[in-house]
Amino acid sequence: MRSRSALCCALLALAYTVNAADFHSTSEPAVMYDAPSLKAKPLYVVGRDVPLEVIVSVEGWLKVRDAGGSVAWIEKKSIADRRMLMVRAGTADVLASPDPSAPVVFKAEQNVLLELADPAYATATPGWAKVRHRDGQIGFVRISQVWGL
Repeated sequence: MRSRSALCCALLALAYTVNAADFHSTSEPAVMYDAPSLKAKPLYVVGRDVPLEVIVSVEGWLKVRDAGGSVAWIEKKSIADRRMLMVRAGTADVLASPDPSAPVVFKAEQNVLLELADPAYATATPGWAKVRHRDGQIGFVRISQVWGL
């Protein structure tokens, strides 16, 4: 019975790991292709710091989904270590603390990019992400208002 419980726990942990989204951001403007090759058809260009969801990784290439839902291939060398989030709401209030009644530090308009200041914070405090504006202001935004986590 114990081995069955351990097996179930291990399978649940594996399922969670497999289903967890893997997001990265671009390090520079990059061409998006319809296949993992420089000879493939170029589809469009994304700017610097754009968050992308990685679907598949294949020998120097990543199949990714952008915030609009488009799927394309990007060279792995165009991906940065820095994590960015894109505001999806019309306007997102960035608050002084992860509390709906906290004072507003700044407001971010739709499609504004915010750096994920503390990746561990999003899992430690459900519903909130600690972010940094490019001007240096730091605050907390509701996860439901951003894309890239």
